[in-house]
Amino acid sequence: MIDTQFIEELASKAPTPGGGGASAYAGALASALASMVGNLTVGKKKYAEVEERVQAELIELESTRHHLLELIDEDARAFEPLAAAYGMPKGTEAEKSAQNEALQAALVDACEVPLEIMVTCLEVIESCVFMARHGSVLALSDAGAAVVIAKGALQAASLNVVINLGSMADEERASLYRGQMEDLLAAGNSMADEVYADVLERLS
Repeated sequence: MIDTQFIEELASKAPTPGGGGASAYAGALASALASMVGNLTVGKKKYAEVEERVQAELIELESTRHHLLELIDEDARAFEPLAAAYGMPKGTEAEKSAQNEALQAALVDACEVPLEIMVTCLEVIESCVFMARHGSVLALSDAGAAVVIAKGALQAASLNVVINLGSMADEERASLYRGQMEDLLAAGNSMADEVYADVLERLS
């Protein structure tokens, strides 16, 4: 039976889990699907030449999957001080100053956690590239589906970075985070799109 607890929590009016947690969860699903492709490949004579690499990718995918699941909780924890800061009183200049100080501190983790989700989703995409090119052809559509899901997770996580950068006063830090985000998107989207096009052509 499918455990729907996360889905039900996501659907509720509670602020967490939200987009960041959903991104991490989607990335974990992509990792699991890519692992399925690998597990359908190992032990087959036809793929003996890539057996060792497939095994290594399976270990990597298990690691990224667990990390992404951990990042669901990390994202929720990062949101708590952010929500608290937005809720602080701003009636006096002293209160405004204290509120802004708390907000700026909270924005750091609120950006760094989704960036970490993006980094890990990119690792999943890289594994999907290998699985699509060298995994069992019987699971080629699954490899393609995995890379599409991972790309979606990557892009979704980037939106959490964007919205938080909009409130960050530290322009140097914001520029650094924005550059990291854009680099991750460029690399991940390019790889994912190439794999999807290749899988689609091969399936057709």
